[in-house]
Amino acid sequence: MFAEYVGMFQIKTIAFENLSLGTIPPDIYGFKICETNENELVLEPAVRWAGNPNIVLVVKVVDMQILVAPRVTLKPLVPTIPCFANVSVSLLKRPEIDFGLNVLGGDLMSIPGVYHIIQRTIKMQIASLYLWPQSLEIPILDPSTVAINKPVGILHVKVVRAHKLLKMDFLGTSDPYVKLNLTGESLPAKKTSIKKRNLNPVWNEKFKLVVKDPESQVLQLEVFDWDKVGTHDRLGMQFVPLKLLTANETKEFKLDLLKHTFIADPYDKKPRGNIVIELTYAPFREESIKVDGIGDVLSRKESSLDRPSENSSEVLSGAGLLSVTVQGAEDVEGLRHNNPYAVIRFRGDKKKTKKIKKTRHPLWNEEFQFMLEEPPLNDTIRIQVMSRRKGIGFHSKECLGKLDINLTDVVHNGRINTKYHLMNSKNGKIHVDIKWTIV
Repeated sequence: MFAEYVGMFQIKTIAFENLSLGTIPPDIYGFKICETNENELVLEPAVRWAGNPNIVLVVKVVDMQILVAPRVTLKPLVPTIPCFANVSVSLLKRPEIDFGLNVLGGDLMSIPGVYHIIQRTIKMQIASLYLWPQSLEIPILDPSTVAINKPVGILHVKVVRAHKLLKMDFLGTSDPYVKLNLTGESLPAKKTSIKKRNLNPVWNEKFKLVVKDPESQVLQLEVFDWDKVGTHDRLGMQFVPLKLLTANETKEFKLDLLKHTFIADPYDKKPRGNIVIELTYAPFREESIKVDGIGDVLSRKESSLDRPSENSSEVLSGAGLLSVTVQGAEDVEGLRHNNPYAVIRFRGDKKKTKKIKKTRHPLWNEEFQFMLEEPPLNDTIRIQVMSRRKGIGFHSKECLGKLDINLTDVVHNGRINTKYHLMNSKNGKIHVDIKWTIV
């Protein structure tokens, strides 16, 4: 900027002699929080700075005042301190800047037109940088830390068979079944069927697990002996790191069962048999990741442009992941108590959020996932807000409102993120985010 003015107005050089912003800090005299349907927090402070800077060039700046209206967006919100991954800063309008200029003790304002030229130039240069919708993006958390919270693919597991398992029953047999889950997940483990009185069981049963970080997650397998009474005895266990798999390639593993995770235990010499499994890691398609990632900050109309058209066979057929996030509710009120929790019912499956006591405005922010072999084009998902209190009686449980959502729009657009009015509720609303991701 300085170089543009060298040669103008008899200016030969421009250089800093001193740069100090003074001792008076900016003043925030107003604050606004904007509500959106996205996973973000939008802040709009009103900032005024009437400072005492000392900026010495060939000219001297005195009595500077700046009024600026920035927009600060914290996104996405994550369950890791500081609870947001990025800060986005932009200006809602051109800043108001006023200052005086002195040259060698004289008033530069006496030179016709110079003051207005300098004022206009500074305002244009500042406003052109980050005037909304342009923004300055400041990363706070490592992207890999945030990405682990988002599904990136599906692990297909086929539990084939086991061989020479331990004899745990009185008659010299066992009733084995297998539990499997991925590390880093709080979801219930998947289970095979129980094979009665069999030390060489054959299952050939298939499962699908949602993968969030194929570089660090591990498949955990545990073989148990089922007992009708009491706890089930563990016959053995094994682990398979997902980083051993190649995307979209099926790999068979024959694993010797261990007593526990301490592989080098010198006292664990007892043979426990082996288990055979087949694993295939299928990452989500590129267009699905785009909708789940960048599309989180787009509108529903914008995100639909990144997906195949409604007539595309890719959208209308094939397996996928239905993710339902129940963010929270507003103005839910019971006749006798308010301890709300949400119940999600889909295709005979029932899932619940945690219960929050004594509130009409619960915030759950809980995600539930459903693996489907085909898009839920003709399906409806039901969400109920319930209240429950301790004790037994007619009034220990109460419905605060319900909602039925047709999933056709979710399949075609990839996502809906909306606040709905609850049926059978006077003013109640619920905020739901539903995504359909193609496998």
